[in-house]
Amino acid sequence: MNAILPPQPPIFPHQHDTARLSPSRSMSPYNNMATSNRKRKADDDNDEMSLSPLSSPAILSRQLSRPSKKIRQGTDLTGRPLSLPRLLETLDNSQLRTVLQTICERHPDIGHEVVTSAPRPSVATALDVLGDYREKLQAAVPFGQSSSDYTYFRVKQPLAAFVDAISDFTPQFLPPVEQQTNTSLQYLEGVTKLIHELPDWESQQYRHHKDNAYDEISKAWALVITEASKRGGGFVLHTGGWDQRLIKHNQQSGGKLEQAVSTLSTEVGWMGHNPIADSSASSSSGSDPNSILNQLMNGTYGSPVRVGPW
Repeated sequence: MNAILPPQPPIFPHQHDTARLSPSRSMSPYNNMATSNRKRKADDDNDEMSLSPLSSPAILSRQLSRPSKKIRQGTDLTGRPLSLPRLLETLDNSQLRTVLQTICERHPDIGHEVVTSAPRPSVATALDVLGDYREKLQAAVPFGQSSSDYTYFRVKQPLAAFVDAISDFTPQFLPPVEQQTNTSLQYLEGVTKLIHELPDWESQQYRHHKDNAYDEISKAWALVITEASKRGGGFVLHTGGWDQRLIKHNQQSGGKLEQAVSTLSTEVGWMGHNPIADSSASSSSGSDPNSILNQLMNGTYGSPVRVGPW
């Protein structure tokens, strides 16, 4: 008896089988050549990288290596005072002066060395310091309307400090310490202007600060004028116009610089006029062609005197 078998599907070749039956790409001579070229190129690139200095293992190790951290000696951190250079960096000018002054007072030999080694103060620096004292005095003046007694006691301390500073600085710019007459006169004029700005008190007991300052600076003017008269007849006083400046300062002070003006008239009378005399007398004497001043200006001073009718 014949068994009935189910119908079998037709058998078609599988695509994978077809692919296996087709020639492989790797078997193509052109593909083999391309693969060989790519392999050779990759090998060449590897060879170039191995020969490059940047890809050298030694260079890479040096680039990746980090500097070793410096370890301070000792592992325990403890408090300690600042070193001298660091400490000096924290001090301002006022604190430095205080420390230096204290050291000099404790060790007089160091103080003497500082005095002899430090540069001499200039007129500008001295007037700057005195200007600081004046600003402190102005800052102490009370606002608004106040009685003279209250105002005086408010400014008494900075006023006395200002006047004392003038007394200390002035001898530094007088002969024989200061040999340049112009330097002395520049300082004196600057200080005289500062004294003019001191307050004028109604009470005589409060005016002694300003009166004493005027008296001291008038003596300083007189000393410089006397020394200047010994050098070239005091001609520097005229060329700088110091005689006229002194007269104006005396007028502004209310005649408190009379001693200096009198010295100018006595020691340097050749200028052709007397500062104390009236203006008509000074103008007539100044126009005299035979005066010493005109002879100095014309270059005829010291020329032989003509005798006889010729």
